[in-house]
Amino acid sequence: MAGRIPQAFIEELLGRADIVEVINARVPLKKTGRNFVARCPFHDEKTPSFTVSPLKQFYYCFGCGATGSAIGFLMEHEHLSFPEAVETLAAHYGLAVPREGNTAAEPQEDQKRRRLESLLRLNQEAAIFYASQLRQEEGRGAVSYLRQRGVDGQTAKRFGLGYAPAAWQSLCTRFEPGLLVEVGLAVEQEGGGGYYDRFRDRIMFPIRNRRGQVIGFGGRALGEGGPKYLNSPETPVFHKGREVYGLYELLETSGRPVRILVVEGYMDVIALAQQGIDYSVGTLGTAVTPEHLQLLFRYSDSLIFCFDGDAAGRKAAWRALESALPQLKEGRKAAFLWLPEGEDPDSLVRSEGAEAFGKRVQGAEPLSEYFFRVLGEGLDLSRMEDRADLLKKASPFLGKLPQGAFRAMMQARLKELAGNVGVEKKRWQSSRKLQRAPLRRPSLEDRLVALLAHYPDLYERLPATFRQAILDGHCGEFMAVVFSVMDEGREECLEDGLRNTPYHQRIRECCSNQLELQSLQDPGDELLAIVSAMEKKVCQRRLESLARKADSVGLSREEKEELRRLMQAKHA
Repeated sequence: MAGRIPQAFIEELLGRADIVEVINARVPLKKTGRNFVARCPFHDEKTPSFTVSPLKQFYYCFGCGATGSAIGFLMEHEHLSFPEAVETLAAHYGLAVPREGNTAAEPQEDQKRRRLESLLRLNQEAAIFYASQLRQEEGRGAVSYLRQRGVDGQTAKRFGLGYAPAAWQSLCTRFEPGLLVEVGLAVEQEGGGGYYDRFRDRIMFPIRNRRGQVIGFGGRALGEGGPKYLNSPETPVFHKGREVYGLYELLETSGRPVRILVVEGYMDVIALAQQGIDYSVGTLGTAVTPEHLQLLFRYSDSLIFCFDGDAAGRKAAWRALESALPQLKEGRKAAFLWLPEGEDPDSLVRSEGAEAFGKRVQGAEPLSEYFFRVLGEGLDLSRMEDRADLLKKASPFLGKLPQGAFRAMMQARLKELAGNVGVEKKRWQSSRKLQRAPLRRPSLEDRLVALLAHYPDLYERLPATFRQAILDGHCGEFMAVVFSVMDEGREECLEDGLRNTPYHQRIRECCSNQLELQSLQDPGDELLAIVSAMEKKVCQRRLESLARKADSVGLSREEKEELRRLMQAKHA
């Protein structure tokens, strides 16, 4: 019989999981303010009363009272036992579920949990000690430095700033040295010659997790000895590749912010907050990791990366882009803010003010523009060879994007650039050929788009499964882009919504060539007929895709079940 799942692993799993992602994969959610809503899957209702909070990571139904975490939802919705739900959620995030083989292991797990709790308490006590040192005589230099950088007492208190005295054993004489070493606050001398404090004569920046627990520290040197900035090492409670500085303080102030600005330094975060720009976080001196992005996208759909414009900054920005591509699911976006030479966010916001800096943030370069700008550097797109080079370089990156409208639009933009010609005469000749070409017979897709353009209210009547199939790219890029625009609330003027896309001319043709749709007696009947025909096409395409995969590499259990359902539907 399998042993129980350690509580520490369950907490770690819930910390990594995104409840919005888990539920949306099973029940389509719609964003409303900070939360998401849907019709409750646990009871019949006509209006949505099922709410999902990404900030608090739980769901609640105001109709039937159902509530719980991501694990609880899987148990209720999938009719799973608790261990099965944990296994399902862990598999989604690529984690192996540990098991305790016998009851003798339970005390060991309890001991491990108590050990972690003691390390967190020690960090908290150290943070309190460091903060108290700012009020001592020895801390005057630190206070003076903070004032010179424009940091007032309220901001210092909000971020828990402190000062590590210059003495070698300020902490080691107050707390158990072995624990201090384990949590990264002390260092054991070689040969067992005693212990000394890791941080000395430094301004201290406590690093908090999302629960507000102090998990590590950063220290800024006031003297000349040692590195300018020193961070806690990796410990049982601190993993810098998963954490960012200032997230707890941001969430305490902003809840679910419209955007999150990702900067590099502690003082950048604090200086921006001091000026009222309280939506920034710092990456703790490491490159942006996929774990960072998974964490941040949980709290905002828009991330802006702030980098220097030098070679190092450009390299860090491209690494951030590569990490971001697989994370850009529907509704998520990323942009890049480039700083003037010699400036950082701290110096820039203090010199030009919050309003001017905020305008820079709003004008950040979208990821799509940055992507094609970098890959197109040095290429002459009037030459076929260079267009082929762009296509070769860009395609592997675009393959990392999740299926959906953004991927479709990026691929369409690549095709537009790679198919571009540099001679105006060829453009004119191509245009003339299009003008002389006979109107093509409208496809089901074109007719549906024209119908939705004339009657935008019909969009809400489309079955949720059908809409999701389109957004997942099962019926062409054009339809996915159209549906994405309508999901963003721009359905009242669909032509304007597609103005800056490669599909602007096609939507104009759809609407102008099918004017008879305006005189339909019952547009709803036409909608149902088109959707029914398109659903058959989508099912047939999916069936053929699964059949080809079955012949080549084989199918998973879920895919076999899907193939069986599609075959039954086809015969029916």
